[in-house]
Amino acid sequence: MPFLDSSVLLASLDPDEPHHAACDRLLAAGGHQACTHALAETYSVLTGGRQGRRLPPAAATRLIEQSLMPYVQWQALTGKDMLAVLRACEARGVRGGAVYDWLHLAAARKAGAEVFCTLNLRDFQALALPGDPLLQVPA
Repeated sequence: MPFLDSSVLLASLDPDEPHHAACDRLLAAGGHQACTHALAETYSVLTGGRQGRRLPPAAATRLIEQSLMPYVQWQALTGKDMLAVLRACEARGVRGGAVYDWLHLAAARKAGAEVFCTLNLRDFQALALPGDPLLQVPA
């Protein structure tokens, strides 16, 4: 079961995104997982004006509810999981925004994912550990 980064979720929602078709096909196939944190990241991008997007909050919530929720199983991290993530970040020197990418990988590890799909391949390659899911861009 592929694990999806928020970049894939966002591209599936935006017909103007260069990777939209591949991400939309992937998402529509169903049977995927993502970190619950990806919901907040997706909402933030949709409502925050970054990357040329700025939806009203109600529209963003509705889009997430209708276009993502039915197709994805959500993997949550507990407080203990989060503390372990922060300790791993400390040990590896991961800081700033890279912590959020580490959360996605930690959730994928917890879920036992074999494949992790992202449009930010280099960001995740820098964080990947031996035995992590195979990192790939949706094709």
